[in-house]
Amino acid sequence: MKKLENKRCLITGAARGIGQAIATAFSEAGAEVILTDKNIQAGSLLAQQLGCIFEPLDVRLEADWDRIAFTYPDMDVVVNNVGITGFEEEAHPHDPEQASLEHWRAVHAVNLDGVFLGCRYAIRAMRPSGRGSIINISSRSGMVGIPLAAAYASSKAAVRNHSKSVALYCAQQGLDIRCNSIHPGAILTPMWEAMLGEGEEREKNLRTFTKDVPAGRFGQPEEVAALALLLASDDACYMTGAELTLDGGLLAGTAASPG
Repeated sequence: MKKLENKRCLITGAARGIGQAIATAFSEAGAEVILTDKNIQAGSLLAQQLGCIFEPLDVRLEADWDRIAFTYPDMDVVVNNVGITGFEEEAHPHDPEQASLEHWRAVHAVNLDGVFLGCRYAIRAMRPSGRGSIINISSRSGMVGIPLAAAYASSKAAVRNHSKSVALYCAQQGLDIRCNSIHPGAILTPMWEAMLGEGEEREKNLRTFTKDVPAGRFGQPEEVAALALLLASDDACYMTGAELTLDGGLLAGTAASPG
């Protein structure tokens, strides 16, 4: 029997990157996957390739979540994956002195409000069965300060803490609904491509961006997906309120020998 057979799983921001890798892994593990994204064209195409269901979803909008709840009133696994840095379209100052309230709120609307709404939906959809798994994709940046990406770091730190609140609330309610957070470091997704370049420049930039990572390389989306698969499965049935770091050893310190 496959790990997620007979489980219905919803994944946000699943049209590309980490979300796409999780949707692929869950589908291969036998799950009924509900793939959601704002990008209707990319999401629909991927769902067709994987043989799963696509639903358009803007995680910031309560009305979109209400529609999901009406269509899918029961769910076994919810992965709140979607997130933004705030620099996707154009660079804005996001340091604590220069960041505008507009840009601060825009990042938190996706990264934090979206997770709050996703967790609320998940608890309600899992309550009838009394069990399930909520997986929130936070970041290494949610565990340390990031001076030039203060909004992103703040939002991901809040996701880390909210995951624990959800885990404790569900336990308090007598529900076997687990909630855990994953904290990836530098994962080689499409968002990095513009910064890496091509040819020799790409190889140089790959080394530059990973010079402080003890493992010496970027992580792969499939490695995050493998961890999400564990958390979604019954193999992790005693794990809740945990934070799992996947950063090549970056938060552990330095692999360099002391002078």
